[in-house]
Order: sequence, then structure tokens, then C-alpha cells
Amino acid sequence: MRRIRESSRPKLWLIAVAMACMGMSTPAVAQTAPAQTIWRLLDYIAVDYREAVENGKIVNQTEFDEMTEFSATASRLIAELPASSAKAQLLRQTARLERNIAAKSPAPAIATAARSLAADLIKSYPVPLAPTIMPDFARGQVLYAEHCASCHGATGDGRGSQSVGLDPPPIAFTDEARARERSIFALYQVIEQGLDGTSMVSFADLPAQDRWALAFYAGSLAYPESSAASGEATWEGDADLRRRLDLEGLVGTTPAALAAQVGEDRAQQLMSYLRRHPEAAGAAQASGTLTLARAKLDEALAAYQRGDRKSATDLALSAYLDGFEPVEAVLASRDNALMVRIEGAMADLRAAIARGEPIATVSERVTTLDSLFEQAETALAPSEASATSAFVAAFTILVREGMEAILIVIAMIAFLTKADRRDVLTYVHGGWVAALVAGAATWAAATWFITISGASRELTEGFGGVFAALVLLWVGIWMHGKSNADAWQRYIREKLGRALNRRSAWFLFALTFIVVYREVFETILFYAAIWSQGNGGAVVAGALVAIAVLAIIAFVMMRYSRTLPIGKFFAYSSALIAVLAVVLIGKGSAALQEAGYLPIAPWPGFPRNEFLGLYPTRETILAQLAMIVLLALGFFWNRRSARAQAE
Repeated sequence: MRRIRESSRPKLWLIAVAMACMGMSTPAVAQTAPAQTIWRLLDYIAVDYREAVENGKIVNQTEFDEMTEFSATASRLIAELPASSAKAQLLRQTARLERNIAAKSPAPAIATAARSLAADLIKSYPVPLAPTIMPDFARGQVLYAEHCASCHGATGDGRGSQSVGLDPPPIAFTDEARARERSIFALYQVIEQGLDGTSMVSFADLPAQDRWALAFYAGSLAYPESSAASGEATWEGDADLRRRLDLEGLVGTTPAALAAQVGEDRAQQLMSYLRRHPEAAGAAQASGTLTLARAKLDEALAAYQRGDRKSATDLALSAYLDGFEPVEAVLASRDNALMVRIEGAMADLRAAIARGEPIATVSERVTTLDSLFEQAETALAPSEASATSAFVAAFTILVREGMEAILIVIAMIAFLTKADRRDVLTYVHGGWVAALVAGAATWAAATWFITISGASRELTEGFGGVFAALVLLWVGIWMHGKSNADAWQRYIREKLGRALNRRSAWFLFALTFIVVYREVFETILFYAAIWSQGNGGAVVAGALVAIAVLAIIAFVMMRYSRTLPIGKFFAYSSALIAVLAVVLIGKGSAALQEAGYLPIAPWPGFPRNEFLGLYPTRETILAQLAMIVLLALGFFWNRRSARAQAE
């Protein structure tokens, strides 16, 4: 990684990057790429202006000309951004910055103005400010050795074997004076976009998590590892600092800005620790979402006290979806019982608001949740993230979610095999393969492009579960009707050839896809949350063992189904599918409750079992009872019809 430094050559690469970005046509890029370019222009003004002006006088005319050009370009690019309510204010700030530069204002004032404008710009035109997956510092070290050490030196001193003759010379990452003005976000921008006109190329071809890992490693080289222990002690001993400096804050904060808050020595120690252990700030970020949940609950209580029950309901729902749901997966892997208690307590609170219970009762429920959130913060601490817990979580999640999908797919495959309709098997296999591909695409989207909100997740799981349950209701009753051998033979002889036409084959494809994708969707979101906490090797190991277990189960089921008489096969399959329909209707209803699409009426004392889809609420229990009644009626009708035909 190389960048222009102490060169008399004008930094025309920034202008070229700006013009290239403005010419891009993709909607997402059209808004974020120019904003990123403007941010970089402002970042360089904040850092390099001090080399152009000193005590109100120009000490480097070339640098001063560049600062003037950068501020003018930033003003023009902001004017070309899409319309926004904040755009006029941004233009006023840019004009003020241009005037201050022309007036040769002091460097600290220019730096403050440039960084303030950059922060306001990002608020109005958001770009990814923090990694979605926790950076792997060890991975960053490997990437640095592969891509950067030859120029920047193995220790980051800028004296690598290929640095000789480079103009401008590679930056020395060990230069603390410059490092204190550089945030991890600034380093990430250079790694992603490169520096036009220099030998620093773009590393946009690397996955986003690798670019973040590389930025963290490069940003650590100016801070000796020997200071990390002191930084850790400072971090663990300052609860207020942990609340303020989450992962996004760590990425966007310069060491100089942190020093202004906590002092120079403490800032150096903290940077030495946190840039080597970003997972510590990641835990603070998880704590931050719980802080958001607390704030939303306080607002909900205040609204309820004012008599505004609708706002109280909406705020309580937001506390779950925006505050608790983002850490639910990780908490479930660390302390599933605590996760269940919090989910139940939040459901009880929303139900109490809906019923109009006394203010004292609602306040007591909010206090209970505060206590539970404190326990959750302890469970989410970095010290609780062990390889064993990651392995167990990865294994149990995949086995639990994969079991439901595999039972349904195997039942369909076995049915088509016994019916001698192997030509239709292609559609079933295509369905589950397409679901896995869609799952991989969802993983990529959730990692690099979008953030899947809590509401989106619950709605996908909810509607997917309800749809699959309704289809399985029909399939289960149909298969039960064929459990009589004579009925099956008549069906084969009279209808099967016509029934399994192209339309019904595509129906099997759709059913397989929906059933499998629903489980894949939930699994990948859980895995993404666990992966972000580190211990990637343990997560992979848990997944591989789970896959092996599921493969054995699938093999045994296929082998056993071949030896079953046709009547027993359909009897057992219909019973299995009936159970799965009851489970899925319970899970789907619970997910829709969590998304706020169904009311919640808790039934205290009723057992909760996620594997069986049992949740202690009136709506989920009634949905399952309705499914059981429909299945019973269908099975009764089948027996009555079979008896009538026999007579």
C-alpha cells in the first residue's frame, strides 16, 4: 500500500477519482461513491493543511494550491450530489471552509472544520462506516505480508525491498505523527480505492472483511504491542468509554481525536489494544444496541404514561427489532435461556401495553427488562466468546434448522422414487439447490451490500413458515389418503401420470425452495452473528460436523424408506409431515408476532420449545390447534372414504 507523501507533484489523482465516481451509473454507487470521494478530500485537507500554512503564512505553495483545489472540488461535488434536506447546509460549510483556507486560517481550525463537514456529509449521504463482520487481525497480518510489506516494509517503516526509487515514497505506517491523524476508515478508503497517480493500487477485489482486517493491521503499526496490556486495563476499567466507543466509533475516530478526550498516553494505549482487538469494541457495539433497546423502552413508558398507547406499542416493538434482535443470535449461542427470558419479557410488555394495564405494572416490566439486559451485556462480553461456545452454537443451529428441511425433502424424494417418477426428482433437487444458492446470495448481500433488519428477518421467517405449513397441511392429508395400498394402486393407475405434470412439478420445486430457504435464511443470519465474534475455525468445524450428522440422517431415512411397504410409507410420511406442519405454523406465527404483524397474548406457564414450534402465547397455540383440527378432519375424511370404497 502506497500513498503520495511529501511530493511537489499536485495530487491530481483525487480529482480523477472524483470525476470517475461521478460518472458511475449504478444507483447505490451513484450516491455513496461521490460521498466517499468527498470524504477523502476533506480528510486530506484536515491532515495536510498544516504542511501548507504556518502562523498565517504559506510555507509550501504547492501544498496550499492543493488545499485550495481540494476544497473547491469538494464544494462542486457536494453541489452535484442528489437532493437532500441537509445539502444547503453542507454547501454553506464548504464555502466557509474555502474562505478559511484562502484566509490562511490556523491548521487546527481548518482540521476541525473539515472533519465536521465530513461527519455531516456521511450523516446525510450514508456509506458503510464499519465492518459487518468482525475484522480478523491475524488475517490482516497475513494480507499485509502478502500485499504490502514489499513496499512499506515488514514493520511498516516504509523501507520495503521494492520501495527504492518509488516517487512518492511509500508511507511509513510507524510514523506516529501521521498515524494519529488517520482513522481506520481513512485507511480502508485508500485500500478500497487506491491512489491514482501512484503505485498504490486498489484492493477492491479483496472481500470487504479482508480490506477491514488489512486496515486494522496497518493502523496498529504505529502503536507498540507492549502498550496493549495497559490499553486493555484502561478499556475494561472505564464503562463510560466502552459505551461511547463502539466498533463504528473506533473505525471513525482518529487517535488525535481520542487523545483530546482521554489524554495522549491513554489514547496511545487504547489504540494499541483496540486496533489489535476490534472484537472488544464489537462487544461495546452489542452493548450499544441494548442501550438503544433501553432508550426505546424508556420512551415507550413515557408515551404510555401520557396515554399514547399506540406510540408506546410502536416504541416497544422498535426496542425489540432495532435494539435486541441484532444481538439475539449471539446471545442465543452464549446463553439461550437468557435469550428466551428476554424474548418472553418483551412479549409480556407489549401485551401489557395492548391490554392497558396500570402504569405501575408496565413500569415494573420495563425495570425487569433493564435487569435482563444487564445480564445480557455480561454474557456478550468478549471474555465469554470461546471456541467451544462457537462450535456448539454452529453445530446445534445447523442441525436444528437443517432437520426440518431435510425431513420434508427426503419425504418428497422417497415418494417420487416409490411412484417410479424419477423424472420429476430434478425439480425437487433443483428446489433445494436453488435455496442454497439463494442462501449464499443472502449471506453475500448481508455481508457486503445491505443490512437485513430485524423486521425483514422476522417477516421472511414468518410468512415462509405459514406458507410452508399450509402446503404441508394439504400434502399430509393427501399422503394419508394413499396409505391404503389399494388406494395407492388406483391412484397410480388412474391419476399419477396426469397429476404430476409440468405445473405440479414446478409446484414441488417451489415447495422445496421455500421450505429449505426459510431454514437457510435463519441459519445464515445466526452464523453471520456468531462469525462476527471471532473463532471462525470453530464455527466452520461445528458446521462441518452438523453437515455430517445431517447426511447420516438423510442416508438412513432414504435407506429405510425403500424397505417400507407402500401403505406404511405413506402412513409414516403423512404423520411426519403433519407434525412438521404444526411446528412450522407455530414458528411462523411467532415470527409474525415478533415483527408486530400479530398481537401477543401470553399464556404464562405454557411450555416453550423452539424445536417443536411451541411458544407460550395464545395466538401461536391457537394456530397450532387449528392446524391439528384441520389435519384430524382430513385424516378422518380419508378413513371414511376408504371405508366407503371398500364396502
